[in-house]
Amino acid sequence: MRVRSRRDQQRAGRTSAVPLALGLLVAIAGVLAVNAYLSDRFTPDHEVGSGATATVPAAVQRGGPLLEARPDGFHTYPVPDRTLVLTFDDGPDPTWTPKVADVLYRHGVRATFFVVGGQVAKHPDLVRRLVAEGHEIGVHSFSHPQLAALPAWRRELEHSQTQIALAGAAGITTKLVRFPYSSVNEAIDDVNWPVYREAGADGYLNVLSQLDSRDWARPGEAAIVRNMTPAAGRGGVVLLHDAGGDRSQTVAALDQFLGRMRAEGYRFSTPAEVLSEARLAATTGEAPPPTFRANPQAPDSLVLRGEVMLGAITFSGRAVALLLALFLLIGLLAVARMLLLVGTSVRHLRIRRHPDFRWGPPVTAPVSIIVPAYNEAAGIAAAVRSLATGDHPGIEVVVVDDGSTDDTAAIVRGLGLPNVRLVSVPNGGKAAALNIGVDAARHDLIVMVDGDTVFEPESVRRLVQPFADPTVGGVSGNVKVGNRRGLLARWQHIEYVMGFSLDRRLYDVLQIMPTVPGAIGAFRRQTLRQVGGVSDDTLAEDTDLTMAVTRAGWRVVYEESARAWTEVPTSVRQLWSQRYRWGYGTIQSMWKHRHTRDDGPAGRRFGRVGLPMLVVFQVFMPLVAGVIDLFALYGLFFYDLRLTAVAWGAMLAAQLLTAAVAFRLDGERLRVLWLLPLQQLVYRQLMYLVVVRSVVAAVSGARMRWHKLRRAGNAAILTAPAPTPAAPGVPVG
Repeated sequence: MRVRSRRDQQRAGRTSAVPLALGLLVAIAGVLAVNAYLSDRFTPDHEVGSGATATVPAAVQRGGPLLEARPDGFHTYPVPDRTLVLTFDDGPDPTWTPKVADVLYRHGVRATFFVVGGQVAKHPDLVRRLVAEGHEIGVHSFSHPQLAALPAWRRELEHSQTQIALAGAAGITTKLVRFPYSSVNEAIDDVNWPVYREAGADGYLNVLSQLDSRDWARPGEAAIVRNMTPAAGRGGVVLLHDAGGDRSQTVAALDQFLGRMRAEGYRFSTPAEVLSEARLAATTGEAPPPTFRANPQAPDSLVLRGEVMLGAITFSGRAVALLLALFLLIGLLAVARMLLLVGTSVRHLRIRRHPDFRWGPPVTAPVSIIVPAYNEAAGIAAAVRSLATGDHPGIEVVVVDDGSTDDTAAIVRGLGLPNVRLVSVPNGGKAAALNIGVDAARHDLIVMVDGDTVFEPESVRRLVQPFADPTVGGVSGNVKVGNRRGLLARWQHIEYVMGFSLDRRLYDVLQIMPTVPGAIGAFRRQTLRQVGGVSDDTLAEDTDLTMAVTRAGWRVVYEESARAWTEVPTSVRQLWSQRYRWGYGTIQSMWKHRHTRDDGPAGRRFGRVGLPMLVVFQVFMPLVAGVIDLFALYGLFFYDLRLTAVAWGAMLAAQLLTAAVAFRLDGERLRVLWLLPLQQLVYRQLMYLVVVRSVVAAVSGARMRWHKLRRAGNAAILTAPAPTPAAPGVPVG
């Protein structure tokens, strides 16, 4: 058996994740489409006007309510005197159909129910009860449309899907049909007459009405009884409804009507009985005609199709219920996270700006800055120059050229800066380059910087001040986007500001910092030695290192005034590669440090609070974001437009408010936030695919290499330096 190589695993993870994510969305869209088709709110039956009748035979308009319109001709059948045919449209309904059936059962009356296929699929047990109690079932379409306005194939589908649903629900088919919004014979016009003929050609008996109860208008019980009562002992087809709204008046009126009509000597029949009796009466020969069966048994193949349909519909209903619960859960989590972010950020701000705040005595110890560089020719000069000229005393810059194939090393040498040293090594990866730089460093305070990052003059000095607190082992700086031209870069700018301005304040207050970014971070040499240096076990070496430092018992804090300007990807391909590495590496780090609860107090806090928060907010919520957006779109059209729009608008408003707080805290202009709604609709979907791919790769064991991003050297300081933080105070905690 062939063993898959790492390259095979990498390729498998790359090729399977995106189709899997898209396939999942397509499958969920299919489930939502099924549910939408069933849940499409129809307008209940009501009185409609009729048009020209030039093509409608006069005998049809003056004939009986039972209409056979076959290709070779038509025939209508009246209902005998003192005979009533009770019919109910638009059901079955879980509230009103059982109540109607109870009244009929008490009076021993059989009726005919013209059912909507979508309702049959959702409530098959009600259809089974009606059939078991002897009632006849007819087709009233699948989704209750105006059939004359549909193409022929769609009309056929409306009927056939209802037949399949009936077969799956009760093992029957039907030969009875009543079209939505149809009424008396006189209302048949040139528009819908072809639809009647079409149904007749398919073997259906069209059942019209003569006594419209008008219960759809809810005129009151007395009016409904009056509308159903025939004149002078005549018979007729009575039209009622067991769905489509509040039918309490219908139920009460039906109970009165049945008792009164029985007392007056009326009998109750069904369309099948009336038709069979009429055919028998018209027979002149010795052989009687076959009895008309309204609901013959469905063939096994149709029953199987019906059961599959009902199973799929049941599954879609449960899936939609689950998605609704997930939608609400995500909404609650998002609101809780926003409140937590704002609350902890305000607390962080108050602590840091308190007049008595201080880390301790000013830190003036010399600093070694490690710059791992692989093909950083585009931006290395600006980065090194900004580091070497910082205002902190005793800065040493160690550039580790990690086997670059461009002019990185030559550019560094050409700078001629006295406090810059170049160490050239064969390519071994970023983690190895950082460790080599630490070994070569002369000082005990170590700052780690990416080769494309530009520091402000005071950034190094501000970054190392927290080391005045002997419990602090690592410090995260504030990464800013230095190339903000273009839509993609601006979206990342919004993301960076919210991530650093709010997320890291939250992590700092809760003492669960998960990542000191590779663009700007500082550690004690003692701390790095204690955790064994920078590990190459994961693709997110900065996250891995930070978690290891926390597990070793050190505090990791955030210094927002120490700012570094980095160049972000400007193409979707580069962004995808970067975020995939980040996402995959973060999952690797979380798995590697999953046993932090077995460590000391700091490790236990991170294991009990930090890791669960990362799982929920950086894996779970991004993972389901695409599904939630799809469900929200479904809700706008098929669930509750107002409720969905209000919920979506409230979430967007909350995000805008949260973003505004983050931008104010970071001293950024708010005008770019007009792009936030579009970011939620487009950028978030890309991040969804990235997280799906990362999770699939992690679960499948696929491996990936570090992908070097192409730099243009566009990172630059775009705003005024951050204000100097207040000097005195107490450490955050």
